[in-house]
Amino acid sequence: MGYARPHTLKQTKVALVVTVVVVALLAARGPLLALAGDGVGASVKEQVKEQICDPTADYFLGLEDYPRAIELHRQVIRRDPSNALAHYHLGFAYGITGHHKHELSEYRKAIDLGFDDWQLFLNLGLLYLEQGHLRVATDVLRLAALLGDNTAETHFNLGLALERRGMLGQAAREMLVAARLDPAQDDARNMLGVIYAEQGRLAQARAEWTAILRDRPDYLPARMNLSVLTRLERTGAPAHEPVRPGTFARTP
Repeated sequence: MGYARPHTLKQTKVALVVTVVVVALLAARGPLLALAGDGVGASVKEQVKEQICDPTADYFLGLEDYPRAIELHRQVIRRDPSNALAHYHLGFAYGITGHHKHELSEYRKAIDLGFDDWQLFLNLGLLYLEQGHLRVATDVLRLAALLGDNTAETHFNLGLALERRGMLGQAAREMLVAARLDPAQDDARNMLGVIYAEQGRLAQARAEWTAILRDRPDYLPARMNLSVLTRLERTGAPAHEPVRPGTFARTP
């Protein structure tokens, strides 16, 4: 079950006709967590949790042989269309290979079958984020963070969506959570510095980047950001003036 995209966004140009059917589905059914309080829903949820996919199909997914993984997962689904886990794995493989319309379709099928693993919603939120659908991405990533509360990755990516929407206070809080859950998460600490700079809190941004380099001298984004900040200060930039988004490096 443990498949999730890297948290660094892919620079893909693949076109996708994005719909909000998944969000509408969630709204119609109520929060997925509410299923636990419903007799039938709880039964379905337990059945989904007990599902297995296919060892051979998952073997090729683990090998990153995605064309073969897609072929084998499609065979699994032809045998058992109700296998939510197979739909999720197939959607993941489609996403990695750039077939995002099929990726979205398989995630929707997995959700409709009762699958509510945080990694599915993380990948779905990243799909929306990559395509610039920031409001929907935020909603889906909030659900991912709720379902996977103790995972730094969900809070980090939710923070990215919030930052891109200009919701800097909330974005900073999510980055702080990510850094607390995973102190080695240098990308979250770097993004926290970026957010501070965009808020006009340049001294705190400098402190954050300096602390990263103290722990990890080879972390290039923090080194670059300190250099940019120093140049800004030398040009007489006001210490409390927000910095334009895009000025600082985000992730490697």
